[in-house]
Amino acid sequence: MWAEMKAAAAAAGVAASKAFPHNLRHLFARAFYASCRDVVRLADVLGHSSVETTRIYLATTGAEQERTIDRLGLIE
Repeated sequence: MWAEMKAAAAAAGVAASKAFPHNLRHLFARAFYASCRDVVRLADVLGHSSVETTRIYLATTGAEQERTIDRLGLIE
């Protein structure tokens, strides 16, 4: 699977250093959470014994947090 991901990444113009099977797990986690907003259910689905482990999958960047705050429209 890893070799196929590297080939697909290269064909898409994505650096091979960014293509790992575990990235699919992170993508799934973020999509699942966006759908249900339930970190406890996500932890169960991923098989994590601790919600703290699951939170790592949902970490956001400072830029993402800034966009979210901007969308609130509270600061001009």
